[in-house]
Amino acid sequence: MVTDKKEEKPSLLNKVAIVTGGTRGIGCAIAERLLAEGAKVAICGTHQNTLDAAMVRLAGRGEVFGALADVSRLEQVKTFISAVLRRFEVADILINNAGAGTFRPVAELSPEEWDRMIGLNLSGVYYCCHEVLPILRERGGGDIINISSLAAKNPFAGGAGYNASKFGLNGFSEAMMLDHRSEGVRVSSIMPGSVATGFGNSGSFGNSGSDAGPEWKIAPEDIAEVVVTLLRMPARTTISRVEIRPSRPPRK
Repeated sequence: MVTDKKEEKPSLLNKVAIVTGGTRGIGCAIAERLLAEGAKVAICGTHQNTLDAAMVRLAGRGEVFGALADVSRLEQVKTFISAVLRRFEVADILINNAGAGTFRPVAELSPEEWDRMIGLNLSGVYYCCHEVLPILRERGGGDIINISSLAAKNPFAGGAGYNASKFGLNGFSEAMMLDHRSEGVRVSSIMPGSVATGFGNSGSFGNSGSDAGPEWKIAPEDIAEVVVTLLRMPARTTISRVEIRPSRPPRK
């Protein structure tokens, strides 16, 4: 007897997705793409002006909720997730996108800059996962996607703090996947190279000597497309790590 193992791709219609750092760049592109798929989306950011601009950009594209929250602060994470539940009652997807990068040699990197990167890029992801995982478990599963970086496997001069936070994020993500996959929670990491967002001092993860324009870089919309691809994989399959590079970076 032949068994048909074909499984329908999950629909994102009416799923509730939380996108941290969703007010600009990669996060806003992800929010926009999820709304196009019919999901309901909650975003957070740390500045009122960028939150307002994102809400204007996303207006009319679907159900969207926005709030100020610094995910490196546990109490603000708790307040934000509570507000999301008041608005949408449930959560199905968590996209940990909020991040920061300061690129200096260790001797010149201040303790405050170090704490900020570790707090936002690593502790903030833990805080959000810690608050959302009970919701996903109660619903019988869900998806967590962490936006990491190729800097999580490729150290570079001036990147010690950023490298440390992203190396840690990859380890955290893969251990969390092992902790919770039997509960129907899928955990994935997306590791982009240079993205055209102006991120960090040079916007290109250690490529500070390049004056090439953004046309060769990955577009935020490309990362959003990968997010949707991961979410729409059959439930039996988890893509645990995706590496993304520009196709034609400048020659060195």
